[in-house]
Formats: sequence, C-alpha cells, structure tokens
Amino acid sequence: MVTFNRRQTLGLIGAAAGTALAAPAIASGKKITVGALRFTSHAGSFVAFERNYFADAGLDVELKFFQAAQPMAVAIASGDVDYAVTAMSGGLISLADKGAIKVIGGALSEEPGIDGQKILASDAAFKAGLTSAAMLGGKSFGVTQAGSSFHYMGSKVAEKEGIEVTFKPLQKVGAVIGALKSGQIDAWSIVPHIAKPLAGSGAVHIIGNISDYLPAYQVTTLFTSAKNAADEKAQTGDFLASYSKGVADYNAAMIAKDGGDDGVNEMVDLIHKYVYTDRPREKAAPSIINGTMRLNEGAKLNTASIADQLGWFQSEDLVSKDISLDTVLDTSFVETFEA
Repeated sequence: MVTFNRRQTLGLIGAAAGTALAAPAIASGKKITVGALRFTSHAGSFVAFERNYFADAGLDVELKFFQAAQPMAVAIASGDVDYAVTAMSGGLISLADKGAIKVIGGALSEEPGIDGQKILASDAAFKAGLTSAAMLGGKSFGVTQAGSSFHYMGSKVAEKEGIEVTFKPLQKVGAVIGALKSGQIDAWSIVPHIAKPLAGSGAVHIIGNISDYLPAYQVTTLFTSAKNAADEKAQTGDFLASYSKGVADYNAAMIAKDGGDDGVNEMVDLIHKYVYTDRPREKAAPSIINGTMRLNEGAKLNTASIADQLGWFQSEDLVSKDISLDTVLDTSFVETFEA
C-alpha cells in the first residue's frame, strides 16, 4: 500500500497554494466569492445564484470553479474564496488546525434508497476479474491528492474488505477519469452523474456502492474562513439561508418531483449551465438526472461522519492527532445530527 504521511500532505497543500438560517440580515450588495466543482451535487449554489436567492439576501456572489477539494481549502484560507462546498480533506483539516478554516454545514450525504457514489473498475481490470469491491486487493485506486475524499473512501472500502490497495495521486478529477479509461489505474469512486455515463460508455464498470461501506457518509460540507465564521456571522447566516433555499428547490424538483416532468426539466436546464457544459442539453440531461442525490436540507451536518473522517485522517498520520472536532467545526449556524 502507498502511504502518505502528514508532511507529504501539508506539502501538497502548500503547492496548491440552525438557528441562524431564519432571517437574512440584508448585506447591501456585499461581494463574496463561492467555490464549487462542476458537479450536480453542488446544485444548491447554482440554484441559489440563478434564482437570485443570494442577491435577495444582499449578497453579490461570484462563483469560482475548482477541479479538486484541497485547492479550494487553500483558497478559503488565503481569502480568495469566502465560502465553498467540498469534501473533507487532509488539507482542509490541517488548515482548520492552523485557525484558518471552519466547517459550518453539511452539503451532501449518502442516504439509503437514493443512488450514491459508485465504485468503478477499468475495463481492463474488470475483464481480468475485478468484478466487485471485494476483489480490490492488490489493485491501484485513483485519488486526486493524498488525504482527499477519494483516499478516505478507498481506504474505508479496503479496511472493511480486509485488503490492501495502492493509491495513485493524479491531482485532478479529469486526470483520474483518463487514467481509469485507459487502464492506468484499476479503480476509483465518484458521484453517480460521472460514474453512470462512464459505465454506460463501456470504458469502465460499476462494481459497488460507497453506501455499502459508509451508509451515512457526509460526502461534502460547507466551509468558510475562521474569520468569516467568527466576525461575519450575519453574512455567513445569510449565505447559508440562501444556499439552503437552493437546496430545497433542488430536492423538491429532483427527489420529490413536486413539479413533475416540467419541474425536472426546468432544474436540468438550470444545472446544465454549470455541469456538462461541453455537451448539448439532450446528451447532458440523462447524466444530470442520473446524478440526483438528496442534498442536506437546511445544511444539516452529520457530526458523527465528520468525527469518523477526522479519526481516519489521524490514524493515517495525515493530520495531527491533537486536532479535536471543535477545531474543525463551528456548529452554531445549522442543526447537527449523528448517523
């Protein structure tokens, strides 16, 4: 197994270098930057932006896009980005330990009964016998960086299966996809709007579900600078309230289907402005729909999952063992739960 120590993780970072939701405190056109990935799971930000929920709260939002989680954490710490949605990473935790970052809410969770992240095998590995996650022993597993969510997921799968895998850091999601399709790596895990089209092309195969190993996994979180969390409470509450309106619209359209097919199509049109923009709408729509996962209503945060993730990072010597959950989280803005 390839292992990453804390120093290596911090080196990568340097290189990449509730109740408050109730009523907005109108910020009078305050300019803020919101970080995101071009994933369907980031739809809360897209809907809030497109439907003027941010603007209605007095927030002049600019969306800034990234290709991996850890650079986004660095951007928050440096002040280039004010708020962001991304997965927990060793970089984010280490920056929280330095007093630079706070997780303030939950964005996306694995949930029973709703399609979640898939475990994929390359076509070459599949034909050679890698037909289930239980057969990953001795195989290579793609990650963006050491201490990324992909690293966490792959390790948890390996741990539960009692096997070892080799992790290959490839920096960007696009590079991981290319390596998987070409057989340079054997396996990977990713959200369904990416996994299903890849599997449909025949270039890769779905061999398992992350929910089988992490049934209540808090996949992504909302986070900001420690300064914003402490000194810009009204602004932070307004951001979360506006974002949560976008989440509610998304869940109503894509999960509950309150608006029927028309509601789904309207939401697909909105999301297509940000996801699969290089494809015509008719080709992008099935992937966007296939990627539907319920987003956390009210940005509720699963603190038990965050504690498990922190414990794993510490057990792998990717972050300091002295870091407490309170160092990472500010739970004053949203409801929390344990699952």
